[in-house]
Amino acid sequence: MTWLITGGAGYIGAHVVRAMTEAGERTVVYDDLSTGIAERVPDGVPLVVGSTLDAERVARALRDHEVTGVVHLAAKKQVGESVDRPLHYYRENVEGLRVLLDAVTEARVPSFVFSSSAAVYGMPDVDLVTEDTPCAPMSPYGETKLAGEWLVRATGRATGLSTASLRYFNVAGAAAPELADVGVFNIIPMIFERLTAHEPPRVFGDDYPTPDGTCVRDYIHVMDLAEAHVATARALGATPGRELTLNIGRGEGVSVREMIDRVNDVTGHTLPPAVAPRRPGDPARVVASADRIATELAWKAKHDVQDMITSAWEGWVRLHPEAGTATP
Repeated sequence: MTWLITGGAGYIGAHVVRAMTEAGERTVVYDDLSTGIAERVPDGVPLVVGSTLDAERVARALRDHEVTGVVHLAAKKQVGESVDRPLHYYRENVEGLRVLLDAVTEARVPSFVFSSSAAVYGMPDVDLVTEDTPCAPMSPYGETKLAGEWLVRATGRATGLSTASLRYFNVAGAAAPELADVGVFNIIPMIFERLTAHEPPRVFGDDYPTPDGTCVRDYIHVMDLAEAHVATARALGATPGRELTLNIGRGEGVSVREMIDRVNDVTGHTLPPAVAPRRPGDPARVVASADRIATELAWKAKHDVQDMITSAWEGWVRLHPEAGTATP
């Protein structure tokens, strides 16, 4: 098969491209390079620069490369920005997906993997979040991901397209320093940024109903996430008309305070955290049940939080050499 990876020059996308290529799948990257980096695309993998809103360019890419499956990762993904720019997020994430699906069905591409998010769940009041936990997104970003799932599922049922919606939990780590996340939007790079500036990492609220009072989250190594895409792609290719909705997590919670302590251990920094007020909309605990993906695809995460921090730190230091000097 030949898989078109939208957003394949991004942080997660580059890992998916590498994993699928190493697994023997042919890949083509489609990316507008608004946040993606062309140098992340491996030698020998074609790169088509374009927006998913460009129907003609999408259709041409599918046709020219004889695409037989799509992994759709291209999207806007910052929760705060989505609150400020909801129309932009709906246009990019929902209309872009509609244009892409229109081209996919017109070209009779048989398989489609959609990058969704745990943000579809909102603030679930459960110990472990299953795929059957009610969805109540709390931001336009989360809404666009849930609407995207509906659109993908409906298209599959109407056309016979094999579909999967993968709900990512908190992604971290890197397969190599040059593939590390360059953004500072997730907890690990946020801690790195503070430590590099010799400032204490911030804890947003320490009065939650959790063992140490800080929020608890489920973290997944980006390499495990990429392998889950390979398993999903192959499952869809093997079973026409299949429909999957799967959590991608480890099923283990780590609190913010625990994460800061672990980062300090890896980096050699010693600054204790500073407590700031709670952020609106932060649930106390969001941890995945990973049972369904284990049953459906025989997939299980291999990497632990230590691997995530260590590999992410190597990438961070590559971009910020001054970070290698610990706080006295």
